[in-house]
Amino acid sequence: MNAVVLAGGSPADPLAARFGVASKTLVPVRGRPMVEYTLEALRGAGIERIVYAGPPAELEPAPDVLVPDRGSLIANLEAGMAEARSERLLVASGDNPFITAEAVRWLLDNAPDAALVYPIIPREAVEKRWPGMRRTYARLRDGVFTGGNVIIIDKELFVRALPMARKIIELRKKPLALARLIGFGVLVKLLLGRLTIAELEARAEKLFGVPMRALVTPYPEVGADADSEEDFKWLEVDGADGS
Repeated sequence: MNAVVLAGGSPADPLAARFGVASKTLVPVRGRPMVEYTLEALRGAGIERIVYAGPPAELEPAPDVLVPDRGSLIANLEAGMAEARSERLLVASGDNPFITAEAVRWLLDNAPDAALVYPIIPREAVEKRWPGMRRTYARLRDGVFTGGNVIIIDKELFVRALPMARKIIELRKKPLALARLIGFGVLVKLLLGRLTIAELEARAEKLFGVPMRALVTPYPEVGADADSEEDFKWLEVDGADGS
């Protein structure tokens, strides 16, 4: 399997600006650019070809292909997909120094067939590993979950979903229009904690026109990222070392 690492960003990002780097993913963590932890985990999990989409940088391990930052997540994803050779791809964010090869291997071994597989991590798994870590959670009838920073996609099928993905991003600052698109009934059930994983999957499949699946994942490393220097402290907790 191939992988695309999304490492783009702006030097104006507060964390990037603090360290004077082109993107948050290049901020030094324990003396290494943050994105190197993702690259290392992917190599360790047996990923054959890694496409890096982001600002130029000398990285170790080195990605197989470097795609210059296109200025947006979707544009970087499309450019990365064009350079990937496998039909199924793993897509990972470059701002997760917590990710491990073991967690990536588990995803590869357990991902169902779908246009997009999105890992979700139970809150109790995060709290057990890092008590007090701040994450954004959604309460579903099946439990309380945070989203992952790694997805698995079927390249051919996922291309069909890109127009809707662009539309949702365009509406992200227009909550009423976005709510109308997603469906008020779905949002109300989500706010009340009555929505199930199966209902979310069904709504996503209807919106995007391709099968999408959530994968309940026991590895909290999949759902942690770093938005501030304070987040780096969790690397010292419970033996988490980003390797």
